Amino acid sequence: MATDEVPAGLWLIGIGPGDLEHMTERARSVARGCKKRYLEGYTAVLPTEQEALLESVVGPWERLMRPSVESPETLLDESRNDSVALLVVGDPMQATTHIDLEARCMEEGIGFEVIPGMSATSLAVSLSGLQSYKFGRQVTLPYPYGDYLATSPLEMILRNLEGGLHTLVLLDLDPTGMGFDLPTPMSPSQAISTLEEMSSKWLEERDGLDSTSVAVNEWEGMLLSDIGTKGQRVFSGSLEEISKIQGGWVHSLIIPSEMSDNEREAFSRRGAM
Repeated sequence: MATDEVPAGLWLIGIGPGDLEHMTERARSVARGCKKRYLEGYTAVLPTEQEALLESVVGPWERLMRPSVESPETLLDESRNDSVALLVVGDPMQATTHIDLEARCMEEGIGFEVIPGMSATSLAVSLSGLQSYKFGRQVTLPYPYGDYLATSPLEMILRNLEGGLHTLVLLDLDPTGMGFDLPTPMSPSQAISTLEEMSSKWLEERDGLDSTSVAVNEWEGMLLSDIGTKGQRVFSGSLEEISKIQGGWVHSLIIPSEMSDNEREAFSRRGAM
């Protein structure tokens, strides 16, 4: 597609999970051809060095944070008569906010098209060596907010474990929960500490019942750091071991259920990486 052929409307463009080399040629071409480009900056985060290269790949861009995406009147008004690209790290339709943008465009007669990108979730499963069909519902592990600590992520992990399913755990990027500021990704030690706090609260609410099922620091896990970049790392071990790992920026966890022999071998190999 030539750059002067991009029609008016909102173009939701996935740019891949980290390294801009993962961005498809169609994504690059359409982004370059749009009259205006925004980088969505709160549901996922682009590594600093890749963000510095983004203009050379797609052209000048501006950052949009949560308020401008969830209340998108300005974004939609610009898209009525001009081609506007909303660049999203990973695959753009994995966030419910972006699905709402599609609905708003349909309601208001604004052109809308999605260009998929490689997602961190599919890449995490691939890098883990575990069988994709054995993954259950994924969860996001949020920062504690004041005195409030939800236990629903832990409960979903437990349900997956009971069903013989692995869990991909995406770590929070925003300690405020508001999406106004640049992301501050959760570290491995913060993640394990949060899971332990959830476990304590969950047990307290149930008078200590089922305590053997939530000895979190004894769980096996897999840490995936900065996936999709040249510095990506995958490490397996106990959650206590994972909590001591330093370095990296954006992380996710996998909590495996019962593993097959092949999966166990893959898990063990990643312990030596």
